Amino acid sequence: MHTLESLVVTRRLRVPLPPATPGAEPGATGWGETAARQLDAALLSVGFKCSAPLLARLADLPGAVVVDLGIRVLDAVRGLVGDHVRHNAYFIDFPRNVPDTIEFWVGLLRESLLDPVAVTQLPPGPLNLLSLPGYGVYPHSYADLLAAHAEFVPRAGDRVTLLDLGADLDTEVRELYFSLAAAETPLAAEDLTALGLLAAACPGHPERIPVRENRAIINAARLAAGQAPLVDSVTDVLRLACACSGGDVTLATPTRFRSFRRAERRALLQALDGVATPAKLGDVGRYREQWKRLGERLHPHEYPQFPAAARAFEVARGVLAVPSLDSRVEAALAAGRTGEAISLLESAPGALLRRLDQLLRSGDPAVPQAAAHAVTGASGRVLLSLREHLQNRLLPAAGRIFVNRYGRAWTAGDARPPLDLDVIETMLAVLDEEITRRLPDLGELTVDPDMLRVALPLSAKAVAPGLGMLPRGSESRIDGELLRFFVHWRQAAQRTDYDLGALMLDAAYGDPSHVSWTNYANSFATYSGDLTDAADGASEFIDVRLREATHPIVIPQVFVYAGEPYDEAAEAFFGFMTRDAAQEGLPFEPRAVRMKSDLRGSGRVALPLAFLRAGDGTWRAKWLHLYLRGFPNFNLIEGTLGRTATQVRAIVERDHLQVGWFASLLRTRSTPDGGATRLCLTPPADLPAGTRVITPSTLHELIPA
Repeated sequence: MHTLESLVVTRRLRVPLPPATPGAEPGATGWGETAARQLDAALLSVGFKCSAPLLARLADLPGAVVVDLGIRVLDAVRGLVGDHVRHNAYFIDFPRNVPDTIEFWVGLLRESLLDPVAVTQLPPGPLNLLSLPGYGVYPHSYADLLAAHAEFVPRAGDRVTLLDLGADLDTEVRELYFSLAAAETPLAAEDLTALGLLAAACPGHPERIPVRENRAIINAARLAAGQAPLVDSVTDVLRLACACSGGDVTLATPTRFRSFRRAERRALLQALDGVATPAKLGDVGRYREQWKRLGERLHPHEYPQFPAAARAFEVARGVLAVPSLDSRVEAALAAGRTGEAISLLESAPGALLRRLDQLLRSGDPAVPQAAAHAVTGASGRVLLSLREHLQNRLLPAAGRIFVNRYGRAWTAGDARPPLDLDVIETMLAVLDEEITRRLPDLGELTVDPDMLRVALPLSAKAVAPGLGMLPRGSESRIDGELLRFFVHWRQAAQRTDYDLGALMLDAAYGDPSHVSWTNYANSFATYSGDLTDAADGASEFIDVRLREATHPIVIPQVFVYAGEPYDEAAEAFFGFMTRDAAQEGLPFEPRAVRMKSDLRGSGRVALPLAFLRAGDGTWRAKWLHLYLRGFPNFNLIEGTLGRTATQVRAIVERDHLQVGWFASLLRTRSTPDGGATRLCLTPPADLPAGTRVITPSTLHELIPA
C-alpha cells in the first residue's frame, strides 16, 4: 500500500488522506498541529512545502499518524529530488581549488612513484594512469566534505514545490490509474510498471484503452482476475502473453514465455480465435519468431474448438501465407500503382496518414482528397504527429533525425523532394479543423508563460519520470548565475565507472570545447573529479558560470566508461541545479535542484538536455532525451563530438508542437460553462476552488482521442 501512496505523491504531488470526520472538533486529536509544522519544515529543507489545505488537514490528525505519514512522504520526495543518497565530491573544496588537469596527474604520478608501497601496487606493463593507487576513489569521507563547506544560504529563487491535499488513497490511486490507462500516447517504461501495480489494485477498468501496450498490462490484470481480455487484433494477444510472462509488451525484444496454466491457455486461445480473421492474420508475420515460441507454450492442437487460433500459428510457421497490409501497399507503390495503395489504406486511416508524405511525393491528385477523408478516422495523436511533420516540411531541413522508443537517435541528410506548399497549407488547415473539433471545453483557460514552450507529449517512451521532466523538444527558462549538473550511480555486481562531461559549442555548432575527466576546467566551467568505482555510490558534478560562458551551447553528457549499463546498475540518475554566484553550500543541495530523473536504456552515452543562450543573454534548456549507442567501453566526450552536435542541432532547429499553439485551439472550444482550467509547470498556492490543473505530468490527458 505504501508503494501506491508513494506513486501518488511523486506523480501527482498530492498527499492522499481520508476526508475529515463530520462534526469532529478541529485540533482535538492531540499534537497533530505541531507534527504538521515539523513535517512542513523538514519538507522545506528539500525544496517542498505543504499547501494550506494539506497543513490544516494534517493538524486535525493524531500526532503519531502525522509522524508516520511524514516519514513516508519525506522519503518519497527525497527520492524524487535525489536527496536519498549522500553526494560526495572527489575534490573536497569543489568548485574551488580544483587543480589543473596536468598538474593533478603529475602530482598523482609523483606520489605513486616515490611511495615504495604504492610502487609495488602498480600492475606490470605499460603504466595506466587510471590504475594509480588512490585514483578514482574518494580521498575523504562525507563528514569531511560537510566540515569543508559553509551552510547553504536559501534565496528567493530557490525551488519550492507545493504538495497539495489529496483525496483518500483509493480515490487517488483510481484517478492515477485511469489517467495512465486511458492515455492517448505511449507511456514510459516506468509508467507501464506503475500501471501494472495500479491495475492489480483497482477493481474496475476504463472503457477505452487506446495504446496497445497499456491494454496488454491491463489485460494481464483482467486475466489474473478471471476476466476475459479486451483484444481486437492478433498482436494484442501476443502482447498479453508477453505481459503475463513478465516480458516486453512493446515487442521490441523477445520474451521468454513461461508455462501457462490450462485455464490461461484456453483464455488466450479463445481470445486469439475471436480476432484471427483472414484480414488480421497478416500481422502475424511481423513477429513470426515470437509467435512460434508462444505456440510451443499454448499447444493449440489440444483445442480443436479454436480453428482460427490454430491458423495464426500456421502463418507463423510458414504453412499458410497471408500477406500483410504493409507488404501489399509497398508492392503497389513500388509498381507505381498509387491508386491501388490508397484503396488498400482506406480501411486503415492512421496508416494512410503515416504514409502521407510518401504518397504526396507520387504526384497523384487523389492523395490530398483521400487524406482529408482519412483524418476523421485517425487517432488524435496521429493527427498531431502529422501536423508537426508537415509544418517542418514548409522549409528545407539541413538534416533529418530519427529517434526510436529507447531514445536512440540517428541522423540523415534530407534528400526528399519538396512538397507543394499549397497542398501543405491545405492539409494543415484540414488537420487544425479536425483537431479543434475533438478538443474538450476547458472553460476559462489560463496558461502560465512557462508552459507556452512545453512540447506536446506525443510519446513518452524515452522520457523517464522524475522531478521537473518535460517532453522532448520543450524549452524552459534557466534562472540563476551558476548551473550545476550532476550524476549519481551505484553499481550492482561489477565495478562501474560513469563519467560526466559537458560539450560547449558556438552558435554554428562548431568551435568545440569540453570539460570532463580529461580536462577539468575551461574559462567558465569546472569538473568535480573522476570516480571509477561506485560500490557505495558515486557522484560527479560540473559547474557552469553562465555569465562568463564564451560558448552559447552547453550539452551535458553521461558516459558509460566501464561496467554496467544504466538499466543494469543498482541506481543511476542525472539532474541539474541552479544557484546565485554568492550562494554557498554543499555540492548537492536539494532546494537548488530543478530537474532529476533516472538514467536508463542500453545506450552508453546519455544526452538528457542542452542549454542554449538566447540573443538577449538569457539561458534556456532544450529537452533531448537521447541515448547514443557509444562503444562497449571507454567512451569519451572527444569521441562523440560530431554525432552530438548533429543530433542536438536537429532537435533544436525542429519546429515542435508546443502548448502555446495548442492553447490557441483550446480557446476556440472554451465556453463560460466549462469551468476554469490552469496550465502550469507546478500548481500555485492561490488556485481558486474547483479549478482544473494541468501540469506536464498530466498534459497527456488533453491529447484528443
